[in-house]
Amino acid sequence: MSDHDAHDIKKSVSRYLFVFYALLFGTLVTVGASYIPFGNHEINIAVALAIACTKGFLVAGYFMHLISERKMIYGILIATVFFFAGLMYLTIWSMNPNSLVHLH
Repeated sequence: MSDHDAHDIKKSVSRYLFVFYALLFGTLVTVGASYIPFGNHEINIAVALAIACTKGFLVAGYFMHLISERKMIYGILIATVFFFAGLMYLTIWSMNPNSLVHLH
């Protein structure tokens, strides 16, 4: 093993450890945020989802190596996020008692 290979391995391990500690910190922030009353329930959910999206980006970007992939992967990822947001909007919209789903 050359000195250059050992340096690359050490760099990769340190990056993975940094992401691991960032995920641990994100988990602590999520637990801490669950005890903070932000006023209404929707804000608590939005904060938890923002933290979860950040942690999901770290997992997908570094552990699944999407941070260095081509533009096609990012296009697919953006389309997935778009459709997920649309489905979540439809779910929340259908829960509204005044929506067209509940008018009979």
